[in-house]
Amino acid sequence: QVQLVESGGGLVQPGGSLRLSCAASRFTFNTATMSWVRQAPGEGIKWVGTIGPGGQRAYYAGSVKGRFTISRDNAKNTLYLQMNSLKPEDTALYFCATTSGGANRGQGTQVTVSS
Repeated sequence: QVQLVESGGGLVQPGGSLRLSCAASRFTFNTATMSWVRQAPGEGIKWVGTIGPGGQRAYYAGSVKGRFTISRDNAKNTLYLQMNSLKPEDTALYFCATTSGGANRGQGTQVTVSS
């Protein structure tokens, strides 16, 4: 069974940065396309971005493009989300997942952007 554990969330001021991590286990991480998704209070799951198995290509939602960067370290079975220029509307519970729809996701890590 897929296991994903997110970490690195917290409270940050607008314009600040955070780096989220996702530790993956119990599946072949280095052949898996991986995604980050998020869920704001009272809203559904929204796709943030996706990265291919080799890490060479990543795709992003328009709302985060140019501010967020997804990367991965296949040797460490770890996925990352570098978030810069954070805005209050980025406040959400962030999940890593094996699908862009959010299936097979972890428990999430909370990101709050507020002054």
